[in-house]
Amino acid sequence: MTIISGYVAVLRRLSLAAVILVAVVTPTLAQRYELTLEERVVNISGADRRAVTVNGQLPGPALRLREGQEAVIRVTNRMDKASSIHWHGLILPASMDGAPGFSTGFSRGIGPGETFEYRFPVVQSGTYWYHAHNLDQEQRGLYAPIVIDPRTPEPFRYDRDHIVQLSEWTDERPIRALENLKRDPGYYNYNRRTLVDLLRDLGGAPDSTARRAIVRDRLDWAEMRMDPTDIADMTGATFRYLVNGFRPETPATLLFRPGEKVRLRFINSGAMTYFDVRIPGLKMTVVQADGNNIRPVVVDELRIAVAETYDVIVEPRDEQQYQILAETMDRTGWARTRLATRMDAPVEVLPQHRPRPILSMADMYMTPGPTGLDRGTPRPEQDQPGHVWPSSGMSHGAMSAPAGQGPAATMDHAAMGHGAPAASPPGGMDHTAMRHGMAAAPTASGLDHAAMGHGTSTAGAHGPGTPSATTAGGMPAQAGHEGMLMADPIQHDTGAPPGARVLSYRDLRPLRADPEYRAPDRIIEVRLTGNMERYIWSMNGNEFWRAQPIVARLGERLRIRFINETMMNHPMHLHGMWMVPDLGNAAFNPRKHVVNIKPGTSLDVDVIVDAEGDWAFHCHLLYHMESGMMRIFRVTRDGAPVATAPLPHQAVTPAAAHIH
Repeated sequence: MTIISGYVAVLRRLSLAAVILVAVVTPTLAQRYELTLEERVVNISGADRRAVTVNGQLPGPALRLREGQEAVIRVTNRMDKASSIHWHGLILPASMDGAPGFSTGFSRGIGPGETFEYRFPVVQSGTYWYHAHNLDQEQRGLYAPIVIDPRTPEPFRYDRDHIVQLSEWTDERPIRALENLKRDPGYYNYNRRTLVDLLRDLGGAPDSTARRAIVRDRLDWAEMRMDPTDIADMTGATFRYLVNGFRPETPATLLFRPGEKVRLRFINSGAMTYFDVRIPGLKMTVVQADGNNIRPVVVDELRIAVAETYDVIVEPRDEQQYQILAETMDRTGWARTRLATRMDAPVEVLPQHRPRPILSMADMYMTPGPTGLDRGTPRPEQDQPGHVWPSSGMSHGAMSAPAGQGPAATMDHAAMGHGAPAASPPGGMDHTAMRHGMAAAPTASGLDHAAMGHGTSTAGAHGPGTPSATTAGGMPAQAGHEGMLMADPIQHDTGAPPGARVLSYRDLRPLRADPEYRAPDRIIEVRLTGNMERYIWSMNGNEFWRAQPIVARLGERLRIRFINETMMNHPMHLHGMWMVPDLGNAAFNPRKHVVNIKPGTSLDVDVIVDAEGDWAFHCHLLYHMESGMMRIFRVTRDGAPVATAPLPHQAVTPAAAHIH
């Protein structure tokens, strides 16, 4: 159905449920909604399970707002546990953000039987979404789309409008799934390499040199106690992937007429899943990213990280069915919907999965450990024991240190913290003192990402006009780690056929120069760290419940130097403010509310610090956030250090803090 017809259908359903949904014209032009949260029994994968619904729906009803007006949304919690709604990507006062433990006056969320009124001005337009800000309820159904109409005409034309909301469902309670991962991080990885794979690879090797390289690669991964097929913690072994609440076997139908321009609003509301999206037979013209207009770019595929949104326009010319395919990044499942001219069109067979991805040592090459930059905390921090391995593990040769940053550092994969043993040397290890061969503080212009080895690992599959051997800042990639080109921090390898164009962050160029663009006032480092063997995730070696806040000054432009020391992608999300990845385009870098940081790479991201208060700053992989990869991002008027760093109330401490 179209957005408009879907909206009318929602109105009718809510009317039948005796839920008041009225647009009231007042001097502030308020838009009013009533949302009711409750548990209901659903059957998505063959068994009855209790889900969290909004107005009886899963996903919840779409909210349609208008830029320049005020939103008044009353949320009533009819469950026996506290709840919350966070308005993802919306710029609003901290007290209305809906993150328990962060938002002023919202420390415990919405208690059982309580009603909370959200009231905030709508200052943007585009595609966003809302969801609970806790482990259990978000994944069990408390998520839904937000569409905000602009005050002025949009710079592109379309005839029809559809939401494509990607998500997952599991019959397991999320807290139980997290417990399983704490016991065995590979619990849900049914894609591991086996002896049969090794024999097949050896049989296909052209000579003895290639066979030795295959054996060495297996031994290297075994010594690190890591698995190159561990692309996603949660897989199709337990998840069922949905579009607008429908399974791929019985997909929803999005209607069109041949010759129309159809706008598709992609929202990744998955808890843990990255999707590679394509529509066989159609090109996609990407016109918005995370709600912001960009120069239109035509692509064949795009990878959508958890919590990102992309708006695309397609032009189906023929009276036929087009499959909208969202393949999971680890190739263990599909989400699917379809474009069709009639509702009763027969359901087509899903294609075979593309080959599963296998991480290489090039993907893991990086600068481990602190670089000596400020971390933005009131007091100095040290890594917690076990988050970064002691440097007693194997080394794959020396890396080239950035110019002017001291001698070359030896790469220690063990220091990356994947599978670190529970016991550490007495007193732990002061990685700050070591600095891993890095100088104390590189300047904004002095960090040479190319010299660090974060270039492009492979080329040729991304189509004409796509940089294939440059770093995020547009500099040429350099070889490192025994001559290999290193992982590009921006480009995605989706396994697309040669000549196909895959969307990159480099393609996201705003229509107009950013009026707030300037050089950053200061730089802080945020290392993405953890201990994969114990399923601990952290930022700068400290889990959320042990960590100090990051303190920023109102009005500054803060550059965050993300350094991903793990083998996992991390979609980083900062509430209440825009993040601007530095792609070498100066005032034409995009504004985003989620920035993906690829494994073993570094990326600079500027924050426009324009919202006072305490904000959540976290990885949007739900189980990573709940296992500790989250911080308080505190914005003060003078930026003065905070004498003490109180932790949020125990009631909102992430679940993993209580799992042993």
